[in-house]
Amino acid sequence: MCKRKLIQCFLGIAGLAIIVALSGCAKQKTYGAVKFTSNPAGAEVVNLKDDATLGNTHTPLVVFWEAEEGKAEYVTVQLRKAGYREEITSFWVNTRHETREDAEQEAQPIIVDLIKRNNK
Repeated sequence: MCKRKLIQCFLGIAGLAIIVALSGCAKQKTYGAVKFTSNPAGAEVVNLKDDATLGNTHTPLVVFWEAEEGKAEYVTVQLRKAGYREEITSFWVNTRHETREDAEQEAQPIIVDLIKRNNK
């Protein structure tokens, strides 16, 4: 009986040590931000990776990315506005900031000039 309790205690301590060790290995979340501006303003920004509209409004807008330990992400977006040609642009998002606020302070500028469609 005493031997069984000793083994259970040992297994409990070993399990706790593994949990503590793994929590120390947790990857830190980092953030990046992009400020989209279009000429003229009012374009929708769509991530072509999944066709999701970025942000909850139209340009100008700031969009945040979250990563683990500063991993950069390559992004391709399309800007759309009625009466204008769609424009596609690609860029790397640098996610080196520890907070969203820091990322917003240094948001990467993406400026896109939209070309008016010819209405024939």
